[in-house]
Amino acid sequence: MALFVSFHLTTYESLALTDRNPVDWVNPLMGTDSKFELSNGNQYPVIALPWGMNFWSPQTGKMGDGWLYQYSADKIRGIKQTHQASVWIGDYGQFSLMPVTGSLRVDEEARASWFSHKAEVVKPHYYSVYLADHDVTAEVAPTERAAKFRFTYPETDSAYLVIDAFDKGSFIKVIPAERKVIGYTTKNSGGVPANFKNYFVMTFDKPFTYAATYDHTQKQSGLEYTGNHAIGVIAFQTKRGEQVQASVASSFISHEQAERNLAELGDAEFDTVKAKGEAIWNAELGRIAVTGGTDDQLRTFYSCLYRVLLYPRKFYEYDAAGAIVHYSPYNGQVLPGYLFTDNGFWDTFRAVFPFFNVMYPTLTGQIMEGLVNTYKESGWLPEWASPGHRESMIGSNSASIIAEAYLKGARGYDIHTLYEALLKNSEQEGPLTSVGRRGVKYYNQLGYVPYDVGINENAARTLEYAYDDFAIYRLAKELGRPAAETKRFAKRALNYKNVFDPATGWMRGKNEDGSFQSPFNPFKWGDAFTEGNSLHYSWSVFHDVQGLIDLMGGKAKFTAKLDSIFTLPPIYDESYYGIVIHEIREMQIMNMGQYAHGNQPIQHMTYLYNYAGQPWKTQYWVREVMDKLYHSGPDGYCGDEDNGQTSAWYVFSALGFYPVCPAMDQYVIGSPLFEKAVVKLENGNQLIIRAAENKPANRFIHSAMLNGKPYSKNWLSHSDVMKGATLELNMTDKPNTNRGIEEADFPFSMSKREP
Repeated sequence: MALFVSFHLTTYESLALTDRNPVDWVNPLMGTDSKFELSNGNQYPVIALPWGMNFWSPQTGKMGDGWLYQYSADKIRGIKQTHQASVWIGDYGQFSLMPVTGSLRVDEEARASWFSHKAEVVKPHYYSVYLADHDVTAEVAPTERAAKFRFTYPETDSAYLVIDAFDKGSFIKVIPAERKVIGYTTKNSGGVPANFKNYFVMTFDKPFTYAATYDHTQKQSGLEYTGNHAIGVIAFQTKRGEQVQASVASSFISHEQAERNLAELGDAEFDTVKAKGEAIWNAELGRIAVTGGTDDQLRTFYSCLYRVLLYPRKFYEYDAAGAIVHYSPYNGQVLPGYLFTDNGFWDTFRAVFPFFNVMYPTLTGQIMEGLVNTYKESGWLPEWASPGHRESMIGSNSASIIAEAYLKGARGYDIHTLYEALLKNSEQEGPLTSVGRRGVKYYNQLGYVPYDVGINENAARTLEYAYDDFAIYRLAKELGRPAAETKRFAKRALNYKNVFDPATGWMRGKNEDGSFQSPFNPFKWGDAFTEGNSLHYSWSVFHDVQGLIDLMGGKAKFTAKLDSIFTLPPIYDESYYGIVIHEIREMQIMNMGQYAHGNQPIQHMTYLYNYAGQPWKTQYWVREVMDKLYHSGPDGYCGDEDNGQTSAWYVFSALGFYPVCPAMDQYVIGSPLFEKAVVKLENGNQLIIRAAENKPANRFIHSAMLNGKPYSKNWLSHSDVMKGATLELNMTDKPNTNRGIEEADFPFSMSKREP
């Protein structure tokens, strides 16, 4: 059997999506076998609709544990509504439902049940698990703001359901006459104003035989309780195999709004809600049809695509008149218009938002309107929102997201207000170090953030600010801003040069007096850099790779340095952190030298050979990363899957191109994974990529045709993609060292020509 499986997974087959629906290829358990010391994704199975306001997940971790579901766990404590965007950020708007039989147990440890993955069904639109200790099968099927539950109980007069509103302030009210439970939860991890609540309502199709409320484990005298940790309990009398259905919805606005959100379910039975969710996922996933890969490649591709389509979360609702409204996590008011949240732009500016600009320009416009509202409500752009501003990561990468969206055609929002916000970001520090620009006065005066002025990650900040200034420069030109203004940002876009040390050939922290930080260890993580070392961050010059090539001494030295990333041993200096953080360990164990694909700063690096006349090395290494570092199992990622970014890298790369510089209208060509991909664009056009003879050994492009004409360039233009195009690649097992080697074939660099 082992020999057969090995053969099956290494043989290419022509697998058409007509054989199976796209959603059937998705494994939401990909990335769930993780822990604090080592991330294989740091994910939980998200049961939701694309960009849904509410997610649902089985809960194996203790209340408040960021690892709310771990594949290695044995017990489930409840089916939880969650809004957790990252284990490191934490959760909010959370409560759970847990069926219990026999003696009533409300404490999460006592009520937890053993389960097996063999008796678990996990799909984007549906979850089912057999809870062995209670002899109950629990199922959930979501809509955007509501969900249908189905519990199959044994024969008992004590078929309990425990509704846990969690601690830190909550409310429960059981209303037996209406077969209803309402409540709210306030448990959060930050980023909310004082009046934050997640209101919920649930109705049942069977009368209650018992009802009670608790404060944690202490039973209360009535059916309504407000306190630290409110829990509600209801019970039914059931025959064996009898199914109890529940309709559940929540709102960040009010209980009345939660009732409106419940209308998403209407009178539909469980299987109808499940089928509708499946159809929605098939429609979105089916916008990209890939054929000619192994089963695991298809599973990995669609599992990654599923992750890309989850964030940012829709944080808006529909009022009684059907108008779009949102609770503002920035000022606590209910206001009109779109709002999206749960996103770290430091991660997602790289590939997630570029993907949306290709596939979902209308959605992108709505997200931009949400950014306008965020700026009006808080005075700042959200660099990491969950649901409001959070103190996490660096940069002002909203500049890339906003500039790219407008430059690539998204409309329907106030771009001038967003530009005003970008100008503010470029001159001011914010109330949190993650908004505005920390060290901006130094950066604007000296051209870099100094190492010795008490600002950590200073070289990384300089590099990201420089790219963000390039994005603002591009947008300023498009908006016809004054020449002095555009020149200011064009000049600042070259500030990356100020932290390049010609003596070592790497980016390096620089002191206020102009001297470089010493002693310098390029293998030291953190300090002047963010979750990486100089070998990772030295490539963060997305907009001017030619300028970086020049700094490094020309193409030969540049490509030799690229090569060295893969050949150097995975040594590291963790002294800045005091422990070996999981990102370091993930680099160390992957057997790819210093290449740290599990974190974002270096993920574009493999594509940079295209700028120096060696595109075949991009083709080799991109395929190597896809083949070695991704698969569809629970440990299928090589580090954190952050809001879709690590997945978006795979989706783009499997199609055959990648947005190295998102604020530019070019996609750099790599090595497609499939024999054919058909990308259905929102405007009705199609991008078709054909890769003849695309087998595991044939990772190199021998020749290319674009729309029937020979094509030698190492990039595709955004306009060509959006007009609909056919890219035909002739794949081979040997590098073609004569293709893509002329200057005219290289992607854009700011030093080489004006954008």
